[in-house]
Amino acid sequence: MSSRKRAVILLSGGLDSATCLAIARSEGFETHTVAFRYGQRHQYELQRAQLISEKMNATSHRIVDIDLAQFGGSALTDVAIDVPKSETVESIGETIPVTYVPARNTVFLSLSLAFAETVDAKDVFIGVNSLDYSGYPDCRPEFIQAFEQMANLATKAGVEESQRLKIHTPLIDLTKAEIIARGMELGVDYGLTLSCYDPSDGGRPCQHCDACLLRARGFAMNGYKDPALPCV
Repeated sequence: MSSRKRAVILLSGGLDSATCLAIARSEGFETHTVAFRYGQRHQYELQRAQLISEKMNATSHRIVDIDLAQFGGSALTDVAIDVPKSETVESIGETIPVTYVPARNTVFLSLSLAFAETVDAKDVFIGVNSLDYSGYPDCRPEFIQAFEQMANLATKAGVEESQRLKIHTPLIDLTKAEIIARGMELGVDYGLTLSCYDPSDGGRPCQHCDACLLRARGFAMNGYKDPALPCV
């Protein structure tokens, strides 16, 4: 490995995580990306994560297999539960939606922490956001702060080494429009990304789930058409 500082980036194949990868690269990190096959209802996001990692010259990319679908409880892991669809952002509900996957970010960060120790990385990037998001409790700053504290108590690196593990959340206080603007500054090809919870065959976005609506508003506020959508 190179002598550059190393970081693990949680890469879902979506807009936010691709922006996180670009930010980590801009800050001089040698990047190691990780995606999760966790029993989600489609695999297109994993294909996009692999492609984004390659296009953005990550040093390594891993897909980790776990099975959160065995617990169910989410529209993203149980095809019997419909993904909510709306016509506008304003019609998105204010309660935690059924697309919330129980404990997902806790599990993802724990496994990313193990990965970080094996590649001697002291930094982990995750694209959580507390503004333009679907209301998930594991996207809040309080959760990240608590996890970081736990991580530095629970790992060999945290106990024996002088440099503490840092969980980076560069998007936490940004709107979707601000995230897109930042990514464009860094040259992110958003045409490679997929944010949709319920894409059709071939990975075409549904354009009506919460993720699609928030994404569309972000591009509109920047005066751009989403490059991931087909031309009509």
